[in-house]
Amino acid sequence: MSESLHALDATEQARRVASREISARELVDAAIAQAEKVNGSINAIIHPRFEKAQAEASRDLPSGPFTGVPLVLKDLGAPLAGEPHHMGTRFLKNENYIAPENSYLTNRFLKAGFVVIGRTNTPEFGNTITTEPLSYGPSRNPWNLNHSTGGSSGGSAASVASHIVSVGHANDGGGSIRIPASECGLVGLKPSRGRVSKGPAIGESWMGSTIDGCVTRTVRDTAAVLDVICGYEAGDPYTAPPFAQPLRNEVGVNPGKLRIGVLNHPMFDYQLDHPESRESVQNTADMLTSLGHEVVEAWPKALEHPDYAGKFTAIVAAATHADLTALENMVGRQVRDDEFEPDNVRMRELGKNISAEMYLTNMQWLHAWCRSVVQWWEPLDGSPGFDILLTPTLAGPPPPIGHLAGESGTQHLIEILAYTSQFNLTGQPAVSLPLHWSKSGLPMGLQFVAAPFREDVLVRLSSQLEDAMPWRDKVAPIVSH
Repeated sequence: MSESLHALDATEQARRVASREISARELVDAAIAQAEKVNGSINAIIHPRFEKAQAEASRDLPSGPFTGVPLVLKDLGAPLAGEPHHMGTRFLKNENYIAPENSYLTNRFLKAGFVVIGRTNTPEFGNTITTEPLSYGPSRNPWNLNHSTGGSSGGSAASVASHIVSVGHANDGGGSIRIPASECGLVGLKPSRGRVSKGPAIGESWMGSTIDGCVTRTVRDTAAVLDVICGYEAGDPYTAPPFAQPLRNEVGVNPGKLRIGVLNHPMFDYQLDHPESRESVQNTADMLTSLGHEVVEAWPKALEHPDYAGKFTAIVAAATHADLTALENMVGRQVRDDEFEPDNVRMRELGKNISAEMYLTNMQWLHAWCRSVVQWWEPLDGSPGFDILLTPTLAGPPPPIGHLAGESGTQHLIEILAYTSQFNLTGQPAVSLPLHWSKSGLPMGLQFVAAPFREDVLVRLSSQLEDAMPWRDKVAPIVSH
């Protein structure tokens, strides 16, 4: 029975609880049993709250669309009052830092009826795309323990891929929902800018490039979870326009004939041109054509501008310096460089040297660049524009543990991080779908980018591809061991 519960998605788990076929406590117990079985191998959950979750599941839970469904929260964002929130840092771990309040996002998860069984591993401050922090050690890919889970939501992705839970909280500032989804064989939708509140502690970060969401195994779960976590909260600096109808109602809706541009190669010489990435895009493009879509080789030429990456890095560096200063003020002392990882020390030093004028100049340049990118989706001068851009999620299969760490890690990172961060800057919704597996058996996601605020188009197309190229029967080896 427990294994069958693990295989269910959150929508079906919630239905069975609501119909009293199973209890919330049974679901939570099954999740904990699976965590105890596999977490020692994958190192996904770093702050278990198993006994608390069992007690919560045994009491009256809020009546919501996911009542009784187990959930993991990433240990970056979504703080839970009275519990650890270390953000991947040794510093906060050694300080035994405890979150003073829930975020609005946490409250929305709880109001929906989810039961939090633990918090998951993340790189320090979420500033890289592999989950290998010095504070808690690497998370390992359930498809092959020698490979990365991706980052920064790698612990959550590993938890979902190993069937501990069906939904994992995730967030994304440069690919951190989509890349772990790609590497772990999951659905990972980065919502539009302003879709999910970051309050009350944060208004925006990284010039509005960061956003929260989830990783799941099914399109319907992703849609339904976004329905419950999205929406304006008092004082948010901006918010995305509401959906025309609940996103879950878009599942199974015929997307119609979409105009889809394909980008299957790197835009700069320093980026990896992996043959399996090209193959994955070609196979998916062929399927899209067979489904009746207009598929052409085309992409926004503004993506090829060589300056955007450096200017975005300057924004992130300034934010890193400000964030570390805020932490120092929070705990009442300065933090030594040896208490943080070398990459973040370097980012802080860079951030210290960015003046207000430099920051604002970069921001204005990036705003103009974003407009030039987004115009590709808009009808212009007789051109119909595009509905979707198709790319690899990552330039190649999941790398081995250690490939993105150490002295050579930064170089390797810029080789494979080719397709995701651009759409954090533009604020567009983008989803990674598990449509390809490498010759060595590792998941390789495909990314679909829609026009601003058109998550509905992404869900319709994703649902169509879920039927045409089903992935539900593909299960990580660790699940059956």
